[in-house]
Amino acid sequence: MKTASVTEAKNRLSALLELVKHGETVLIMDRGRPVARLEPIRGSTAGHEEAWIAELERVGIVSRPKAPVSRELLKAPPPSLPKGLSALQALLDEREQNP
Repeated sequence: MKTASVTEAKNRLSALLELVKHGETVLIMDRGRPVARLEPIRGSTAGHEEAWIAELERVGIVSRPKAPVSRELLKAPPPSLPKGLSALQALLDEREQNP
């Protein structure tokens, strides 16, 4: 297991992440005491993504669709906005109508 000081971790994070990508674990030390560990994610990536999305949903950052999205809908061009209305304003208005 590789060890790195906090300063080394800040200065060489990309290099340390390359080690982690290749299966190495890196222990981050602060004044000789271990404070963090960088290690590769084990197992299925899809499982980690699902857990991450579930956590975002739990805290209210995202919400899943209530029904499956059809392929036709995904291929359809986006609706046009009325003249003078911004996409941001349309989104804010929609959020106000559907809390």
